[in-house]
Amino acid sequence: MTGKLDGTTAVVTGASSGIGEATARALAAEGATVALFARRRDRLEARAKEIGDAHAYEVDVTDAEAVRSAIDRAADELGGIGVLINNAGYGKWAPAREADLSEWRKMVDINVNGVLSATHAALPHLTAAARGSRGIADVITVSSVAGRKMPAPDSNVYAASKHAVGAFSEGLRQELAEHHVRVGLVEPGLVETELTTSEDDTAPNARTASELGVIQSEDIADAIAYMATRPRRTAINEILVRPTEQVR
Repeated sequence: MTGKLDGTTAVVTGASSGIGEATARALAAEGATVALFARRRDRLEARAKEIGDAHAYEVDVTDAEAVRSAIDRAADELGGIGVLINNAGYGKWAPAREADLSEWRKMVDINVNGVLSATHAALPHLTAAARGSRGIADVITVSSVAGRKMPAPDSNVYAASKHAVGAFSEGLRQELAEHHVRVGLVEPGLVETELTTSEDDTAPNARTASELGVIQSEDIADAIAYMATRPRRTAINEILVRPTEQVR
């Protein structure tokens, strides 16, 4: 069966677990060759074997030079890059008066600078891919409902980082429209991941979900795959996905 992404290479950051892993599987199911980017090499290699046409690249998105090197290597080894999924993220919630400044910096480094580094490195490859047989390329960033409005005071810097990537994505969309590089933003509500099932009492808690439950990683992967597989005439620029019973 022919997939909608046959002949396309997709880079997924934060691909060793959660939304990134689910997205890699969803894109591979559509025929994409997937480059898995994350820090945990053992997890990456295991996921690559399970997925099939997937390749592991051990890289920390906060290291801009390492990101550029990995992007260029993936493009060289896998035949260009037609899709970039900026998924790597980090969150730590605390009142500002009690916060650890290093945690604020870590959120900015991963959630903002990581997106900037990967996107900047991938743009030449994406614009080249858009001139190829598929005739389109995609940058899709996983943001959050916190990128639209402040869900709670303790989400201060996390929300700020997600607002930043939303503004960046909109500027990028306007710039790249004529180059046929689509730019999309997926904004999940509460998702069951390592981040929301930890023992951290300050984090959003998916362990005490109501009857209908919370979003699963596969639900967000479905939204990302939908964006990336639209006809080239159609750009889905923003998808907000909340659990049915989530109010804010």
